[in-house]
Amino acid sequence: MKINMLSDYLKETYGTKVYKLSLQSGCSCPNRDGTLSYGGCIFCSEGGSGDFAAPLLPLDEQLRLAKARISAKLPKHRPSKEAKYIAYFQSYTNTYGPVERLEALYREALMQPDIVALSLGTRPDCLPEEMISMLSRLRKESGKEIWIELGLQSIHEKTAARIHRGYPLSVCQDAYQRLKAADFTVIVHVILGFPWETRAEMLETVRFLSTLQPALDGIKLQLLHVLRGTELGRLYEEAPFPTLTLEDYCSLVVDCLRLLPSDIVVHRITGDGPKRLLLAPLWSADKKHVLNTLTRAIREA
Repeated sequence: MKINMLSDYLKETYGTKVYKLSLQSGCSCPNRDGTLSYGGCIFCSEGGSGDFAAPLLPLDEQLRLAKARISAKLPKHRPSKEAKYIAYFQSYTNTYGPVERLEALYREALMQPDIVALSLGTRPDCLPEEMISMLSRLRKESGKEIWIELGLQSIHEKTAARIHRGYPLSVCQDAYQRLKAADFTVIVHVILGFPWETRAEMLETVRFLSTLQPALDGIKLQLLHVLRGTELGRLYEEAPFPTLTLEDYCSLVVDCLRLLPSDIVVHRITGDGPKRLLLAPLWSADKKHVLNTLTRAIREA
């Protein structure tokens, strides 16, 4: 099965390997600061889904540390001085803050000559027109791509309620249409493995996204990680619930990918939570084995 993986898309678009720099904007989240609720979504760690991001420091220092982390991970294939990067603001809700402050921060990132794009993780209920206009202006000024990543996770309202997401599907649909009307690249995050969702319901979420008009640009498929210190982790420790096996997850991912049009870029087929916090599924801690098994399952599909 041939899929349009992010690494291939980036190499084709920019002519070289492009690395992601995980950064922090200093934003909070309306699901954490009391605007909607406290504590965040039940699966979200204290790192705000950005446990591997650089610490909150001035941007130039964050960029330096993030590049050093990449070099340390790739001792035999360190990025050259000509390497290209995406500035990925991952933690919390990166359009939830003063427009003027975020405009200055994101302009600084886009001004870096080795940054080819900006990627912002956010919530669809935190995209007022003023924010979209500001980001449109930055995109035009810089001539660089700005990606908006929406943490939808599931189209099912029962799941939205149980994970304390704080908005219905209609809010995401509205934000999506406004972003596409402004010509942004939009990526949607999906979590696979909620214990109260059936396999058919998980596939229904991906099927829904695959038929969006205008067409979705990218998707991230993420295994549900049960992490210590989260509300989900507390529930698991009180009464352990079943999580997906590696075999079931690989089969599910293959079925999800079959639903996607070939022009949707697949940004992720799994993820990894911090090992020190991981409660379940424990097999997900061996990232290399998981990726190799997924790759083999996709190749054989």
